Amino acid sequence: MTDQTKDRAGEKHAAPRRFRVLVPATSANVGVGYDCLGLALDLTASFTFEVSDQLLIDGCQERFRGEDNLVWTSYLDTCRELYSRPHALHITIDSPVPLSGGLGSSSTCVVAGVVAAQVLHAGGFDADAALDFATRIEGHPDNVAPALMGGLVSSFVDEGRTRSLRFDIAPNLTFVAIAPPYEVRTAEARKVMPKEVSVQTAVWQMGHCVAVVDALRRGDAELLSAAAKDRLHEPYRATLIPDYEPIRRTALAAGSAAFLISGSGSTMLAITDGRKAADRVAASVTNMVENHVDGLWVRVLAANSRGTEVEVL
Repeated sequence: MTDQTKDRAGEKHAAPRRFRVLVPATSANVGVGYDCLGLALDLTASFTFEVSDQLLIDGCQERFRGEDNLVWTSYLDTCRELYSRPHALHITIDSPVPLSGGLGSSSTCVVAGVVAAQVLHAGGFDADAALDFATRIEGHPDNVAPALMGGLVSSFVDEGRTRSLRFDIAPNLTFVAIAPPYEVRTAEARKVMPKEVSVQTAVWQMGHCVAVVDALRRGDAELLSAAAKDRLHEPYRATLIPDYEPIRRTALAAGSAAFLISGSGSTMLAITDGRKAADRVAASVTNMVENHVDGLWVRVLAANSRGTEVEVL
């Protein structure tokens, strides 16, 4: 099936020489779902691929245009898994996802590279296989699973196989992504985590995690407000985000039902019941007088239910 793809009727065709992969931003952990929950947001990174005579990468910062580009290396890794000879590619990246961390910018690149390899060498986009490939490259499924599947996804890895459960997010819930102009490195965010937790904390997390999933699925903002209170990682990671506490206080006072660290930070996520409340939260954190943050990136976003999509050009 190398260099062939299939339509829905199963007919084989030559693989497209030019196509686009659309991958949504994601927010991992969702507070109490440490390393197992993730949700997709309606902020989409676009990756255009064209078979070429030599590697060419544009649309991104100069430092990302070499052979260590994550889209390119993910494509190569997947080609090796598929036992296929890679093509030279012209890759054009158009991504609104901030690089400050917390909205899955690296996962969008991994997913795009994996899917490109499938389209060119494995008969087309296969989300289940892509999830296993992407998880092996990324090291965990909490971002790549919702990026591929859309919605809210709970994942675990069992004997090398990634298993994911997908839920639709209620349409009344709106998300305010708030990224300060600095990064929190994932290695540092891992380092501040406690090595052991009490049984009491473990039980707290399990009960609250199930409630958060149900609240997001049903759009129950009151339950979400009560349940989205993490004790496992956010108290420690918040110390790495200097503006966390004033932004959190402002968002909650403006009507946010829940306020979370997105991934390992530095991006934060406020969840509201409806667009009007989200707009109030966005305006409040942007226009803070006391503790004002210059260069704050704020976007009001819906959930993304579609996941990754491929367009032949």
